[in-house]
Amino acid sequence: MIRVLLVDDQPLIRSGFRALLDLEEDIEVVAEAADGKQALDLAREHLPDVALIDIQMPGVDGIEATRRIAADPALAGVHIVILTNYGLDEYILDALRAGAAGFLVKDIVPDDFLHAVRVAARGDALLAPSITRKLINRYITLPLTTGVGTGLEELTSREREAVVLVAQGLSNDEIADRMVISPMTAKTHINRAMTKLRARDRAQLVVFAYESGLAAPRGS
Repeated sequence: MIRVLLVDDQPLIRSGFRALLDLEEDIEVVAEAADGKQALDLAREHLPDVALIDIQMPGVDGIEATRRIAADPALAGVHIVILTNYGLDEYILDALRAGAAGFLVKDIVPDDFLHAVRVAARGDALLAPSITRKLINRYITLPLTTGVGTGLEELTSREREAVVLVAQGLSNDEIADRMVISPMTAKTHINRAMTKLRARDRAQLVVFAYESGLAAPRGS
């Protein structure tokens, strides 16, 4: 059973998402929060698999809530998905840096939304890769705010190759095909790279790849 925490300051939006999730046999909404502070408290209480968090809320916003959840070792198993009204919200990259596993636009098709929740729960794919690539291409020229480079020299050549392919939005199976290895070996390369770079998930691995210069935005 996939346990979900819904976080949005608008009750109507929360109820809409909950109505979709409650119809699924393998998904359970364990709690709802109206702000980031309440989200952190409920995450600690219920230990959800996925936290769907609105990016713009009064008080503690989605980015700060993401940062606090990601920084808590007891919540390492919580995969955070940011909810936004716009596919290229200027705050999305900050949310990925803070520890979000990915993001969804609120007008997403229901079937895609449910699939995304399941993907996030597995923790093995970056959400909305096409929009994420556009976002990174738009904002990667901003001054770096994180200590990129740490751990880069520890990566093997194959691990570097895998990280670049992750940054391109490829799945484990697609990476395996490109590298002519098994999906399990591809996953091993990615997991080892995440450990060496201290990346919480694939989303942070993508941000690291671009900010470190390991991967370059398309067209650059």
